[in-house]
Amino acid sequence: MARRCELTGKQTRTGNNVSHSNRRTKRKFKANIQKKRIFIPELNKWVTLKLSTRALRTLTKVGPYQYLRKLEKEKGIKIL
Repeated sequence: MARRCELTGKQTRTGNNVSHSNRRTKRKFKANIQKKRIFIPELNKWVTLKLSTRALRTLTKVGPYQYLRKLEKEKGIKIL
């Protein structure tokens, strides 16, 4: 099960820990992914998605149906 947002595509990124003496060691920046069940009133159905918290905030602000329709147009993602 990949740690990836199904709407925005956010996923784990790599980088460096930098110590006080400027030594670098590899590290991972994990995306904050939450599994949520969202009700879409226009379709009268529930959808379960793995979302980043940023996508969840946008979904709450814009509305689930409008946000999913916008993503279908922009990125060609088929969700509905």
